[in-house]
Amino acid sequence: MKILISMLRTNLTKLKHLPKWENIVPFLVMLIFVAATPPSSKKIYKKSISTIVIDAGHGGHDPGCHGGDVREKEVTLAIALSLGSKLKEQMPDVKIIYTRSSDKFVELWERAAIANKNNADLFISIHCNSTKNTNINGTETFAMGLHKANDNLDVAKRENDVVMLEDNYLERYEGFDPNSPESHIYFSLFQNAHMDQSLRLASRVENQISKGINRPSRGVKQAGFVVLWKTKMPSILIETGFLSNKKDREFLGSEKGVEEMSSAIALAVNEYKKSFEAISSNKIN
Repeated sequence: MKILISMLRTNLTKLKHLPKWENIVPFLVMLIFVAATPPSSKKIYKKSISTIVIDAGHGGHDPGCHGGDVREKEVTLAIALSLGSKLKEQMPDVKIIYTRSSDKFVELWERAAIANKNNADLFISIHCNSTKNTNINGTETFAMGLHKANDNLDVAKRENDVVMLEDNYLERYEGFDPNSPESHIYFSLFQNAHMDQSLRLASRVENQISKGINRPSRGVKQAGFVVLWKTKMPSILIETGFLSNKKDREFLGSEKGVEEMSSAIALAVNEYKKSFEAISSNKIN
C-alpha cells in the first residue's frame, strides 16, 4: 500500500507536465488500486449503530470563519451540543461522544483519533461556510471524495488550513500541503470503504434541512477533508450555512437557528440509523 501511495504522489506531482490523456491514465490506475484497498477497521460492517462522535469544528485559538460578531467556532459548538442532546433523547442506547464540549482547540488528527479509539459507527463534523460572494447561502454536506468543482476544493482548502496551526503538521499528515491541489486530491481518495454509507447519511441530512426546516440546500458534495481522512467509519462534514451571508448568519447566530439545525440533523441521523439497521439485519440473518 505504501508503494502505491508513493506512486500516486509521484504521478500527482507530474500531472501539470503531461498531455491530457497521459495525465488521466496513470491517475486512474492509482485510483483503482487505492479504492480497492479499504482502510483497516475492526468494524468494517456492523449490524447496529451504538456510538456516534460529534465534532464541533474549530475552537480555542482557531475561530474559523466569521461574519459580523458571529464566529464559526461558537456556532459549531452550540449546534454540536444541541445535536448530541437530541440524539441522547431519541436514542438512549447510543453512546454520544464529543470531540470538544467547550471552547478549546483540538487538532484534526485527534478528532479522527477520538472516533477511532471509541470504535464509533458514525462521525459527524459541524462547520460553517464563508465566501467572498455574500449572496451565496445554504447548507452543504460533504463526504470524502474527488472534487467535482473548484468550489468544493475551495471549501476543503479553507477547512484544511487549520493544520497550519498544529506543530509538525507536515510529518503528521504525511507531507500534506493545504495550499496544494494535489494534496487535496490525494486525501480525497480515502474513505472508499465507507463511501456509500457516508453519502446516504449526507443525503438524509440535506433532505431534512431543505424539506424539514425549509432552509436552502446546496446539496451533497465530495471533497478531500483532512478531518475525515483517517476516520474508520462513515463520516460526513456539514457546512451549516454561510456566515458571509446576512440571512444565514442571522439564522445560525440565533437560538432558533441552532435549535432547528440540530433538530434537522438529529432526524436525519435517526432515519439513517433505522434504515441501516433494518438493511443490516436482513443481510446478516
